[in-house]
Amino acid sequence: MNRDTIVALSTAPGAAAIAIVRLSGPEARTIAARIAPAATFAERFAQLCTLYDAQGEAIDRGIVLYFAAPRSFTGEEVVEFQSHGGMIVAEALLEAAKKLGARLAEPGEFSKRAFLNGKIDLSEAEAIARMIEARSRDAARILARQMRGELSRFVEEARSALLEALAHAEVMIDYAEEDLPDDLLERLRGRLEELRVRFVDLVASSRRRRGLIEGFRVAIVGKPNVGKSSLLNALLRYERAIVSEIAGTTRDTIEESIRIGTYVVRIVDTAGIRNAADSIERIGVERSIESVREADIVIALFDRSRPLDEEDHRILELIETHPEKEWIVALNKSDLPPAIETDELDRYDPIPISAKGEFSGLIARLEAILNARGADEELMLTSERQIEAIEEAARQIGEAAEPLNRGELELFSYHLTEAIRSLASITRPLESGEILDRMFSEFCLGK
Repeated sequence: MNRDTIVALSTAPGAAAIAIVRLSGPEARTIAARIAPAATFAERFAQLCTLYDAQGEAIDRGIVLYFAAPRSFTGEEVVEFQSHGGMIVAEALLEAAKKLGARLAEPGEFSKRAFLNGKIDLSEAEAIARMIEARSRDAARILARQMRGELSRFVEEARSALLEALAHAEVMIDYAEEDLPDDLLERLRGRLEELRVRFVDLVASSRRRRGLIEGFRVAIVGKPNVGKSSLLNALLRYERAIVSEIAGTTRDTIEESIRIGTYVVRIVDTAGIRNAADSIERIGVERSIESVREADIVIALFDRSRPLDEEDHRILELIETHPEKEWIVALNKSDLPPAIETDELDRYDPIPISAKGEFSGLIARLEAILNARGADEELMLTSERQIEAIEEAARQIGEAAEPLNRGELELFSYHLTEAIRSLASITRPLESGEILDRMFSEFCLGK
């Protein structure tokens, strides 16, 4: 473990009310005493002091906070300076700390030290990093639960169950000639299958709700000239996409973020889906279909003022071939006389809208779907790394079933050990060096 002292700006750069510069390491208090010589460094006591550079010239007057080891975020000596916001003062404090013996922290190094000192585990560290980029209130709530150790407790309970199964296997190996309970094997098999199913369900639920953390993707699809770009512009309340009566004007996907209720969602305007006239437009159509695959919610847009045609039926085929998606069927141009036969669309509960101004029903439907995704209070995996670890644990448990049935207990134990190893990677990996370097490097500076 590094024993040097690190420093970083822990607030966003730029003009603000305050800027926080954080020191952590064995020399944190010594360096801070040179910057704030009037500070008494009473633990967890905010003190207003004049702050000086390495040459003894005053930089600013600010707050000094001292956290003694191990009662700090990193588990080391930590000092925070809260100065007036703006890069000039913050840079002067950073420069002073570096001249007095600190080095600039690497991305995620504060959190990495907290992990290495046993203050947090990996699941809590990931929650800290993702909280900064939370895309909804539900995301913040889920991540706050992880920061309080919810996922850690789940992993520990699952690990205990697998260790118990391993202990039973050892008993059966060591006492094969003894009279063991007749139902021991059956109970063992049942517990493991119950755990495997729980893992599979958790992965499926987490993938379904990943938009809570990363931001939901909403794709708008339809044939050319049904008003997809007009709807995007109306939702954004400014002219983002070119609107024209010429079919095929939008030849590529256009993405923008908007807020719906308490959620930030990514709206994707796609090229019109039809038999394209040229190679460039065909690429646009292919990307539109790919957007459907990647989206969490898809708005299928139809022109209510025109009868359904072959191109509309291609959109209906998309709905049928992707039943796993959340679809909203919207009938645009409701301000014009209707010409569409809605019998084919009634089962999709279509919403009449006008991209020129009346689309409140569409917004309400979107918000209801998003709220339903966020209402689930169950545990959630918040990163692809966590999902892959649980998937691998479930796979190893599944592969352990056959050796157990054949009485090959050594092979059975091997698979359970691999499942435990996968679980451990979520909170505290057994072989951590490379994994930790890669994970914490994705954090922002000062975290």
